Amino acid sequence: MYISTRGNIRPQTSAQAIASGMVPQGGLFVAQDLPLISWQKFIDWDYSQIALSVMSSFLDDLPQDVLENAVKVYSDGRFDSNDPAPLVQVGDCGILELWHGPTAAFKDMALQVLPYLLTSSLKTLDMQKEVLILTATSGDTGKAALEGFKDVPGTKIVVFYPEGGVSPVQERQMITTGGGNTYISAVQGNFDQCQTAVKEIFSSEDIIKKLADKDMVFSSANSINWGRLLPQIVYYFWTYIQTMRQEQTAFGEPINIVVPTGNFGNILAAYYAKMMGLPIGKLICASNKNNVLADFFNTGIYDTKRPFFLTSSPSMDILLSSNFERFLFEASGRDADRIKLWYADLTRNGKFKVDDQTLKSCKTSMYAGWADEEEVMDTIAKTYIDYDYILDPHTAVGMKVYQDYRQTSGDNRYTVLASTASPFKFANSVLTALDKRRYTGYDSWEALNTLSSITGWKIPLGLMNLKDKPGQEVSKISPEGIADYLTSQFIR
Repeated sequence: MYISTRGNIRPQTSAQAIASGMVPQGGLFVAQDLPLISWQKFIDWDYSQIALSVMSSFLDDLPQDVLENAVKVYSDGRFDSNDPAPLVQVGDCGILELWHGPTAAFKDMALQVLPYLLTSSLKTLDMQKEVLILTATSGDTGKAALEGFKDVPGTKIVVFYPEGGVSPVQERQMITTGGGNTYISAVQGNFDQCQTAVKEIFSSEDIIKKLADKDMVFSSANSINWGRLLPQIVYYFWTYIQTMRQEQTAFGEPINIVVPTGNFGNILAAYYAKMMGLPIGKLICASNKNNVLADFFNTGIYDTKRPFFLTSSPSMDILLSSNFERFLFEASGRDADRIKLWYADLTRNGKFKVDDQTLKSCKTSMYAGWADEEEVMDTIAKTYIDYDYILDPHTAVGMKVYQDYRQTSGDNRYTVLASTASPFKFANSVLTALDKRRYTGYDSWEALNTLSSITGWKIPLGLMNLKDKPGQEVSKISPEGIADYLTSQFIR
């Protein structure tokens, strides 16, 4: 069963939680009881087998054959390798490459599975309604969600992204998806404004009623949806098995995990894996110049009233990290009353302060740091020079924070860095890092070919020929206009 982080809804089944996406009254669904996983049995299993075991422990009301079909996405050719999440060694660090799916970003690991979970949830609940999926994206979620739900019967998906706040490649990926049920809107604001507006719509009784009158319901493909977060837990179990197979760690010995962090879903998945029994030592939360999370772990104050920066790692240009609410729920001892109070303060004042005990609990399991733009560029260049390996800007943030942590803490435990996107998605930034004087003035498509030429790495299939593909119309709206847009487009 699933409960709300704010204690404002009765326990729900997994089908109800996934179909709803988020708690209509505000708050996020979390498992009422986290299962303990006997990871030792996974030692000879492949990725799909591990995924089936982990996800089944959370989805007892969904048919087993649906889950068996869902996990086949990891072995049916959608990913460019038999191993959908390879672990490679770069210096003293393991790099978990999570970008071998169709959109070259880690979101594919979950969003190729979510359509199976969502459609099965609706069927389990006998909901004969069309689903309108709303998704706010800071770059990668949008394309991965569009690709996952493209032409899925009984669904329409609308993606909102901040105009000018995603890379040209990310934007082109979204608008060339195709499909008869996909809609894309550029919002004249930043990601936080997109996300906040979408959350408000989920809790609008008026719009929900209008949808119901049209035999439609809302759901989400963001990581606020448990069905999106759950498949991300899987790859941390896979990571640990890989470290043992590669003899990087002894059986049962803890490892550290570093995650470049924006909306906090990816690192939260690692946190849940640890709570479920996986031997994880320290979780290292890496932020870019939008360092609201790093400041929180130092002060206990979550303060969004600060300058907002557009950086070379746009998927992390976030001040309102949605999944942080789930983390605080766990760190506070599952105190829904305190979560309600803190998030009311956030809505009213743009910030909140947690108590000392909760902050201590947060720091016990997690370290947080951040990297500025110059450090990101230097890290990309140095990693390529030293190891002939290319980091995208997001992963470079993680690498820099990991290096800082290791130097200041003296913790030499084996560490794995989650690599969240292919460097080709940010080819211009990577080229600038490698040689600013030589590689300037390229458009995004020239940059792809140049990066491939100088490094010998292949351009991911999903990024090839993007420039020549026909693009669909993009609506341009203000954050305040999202509700009117949805009403006129889908509920008229």
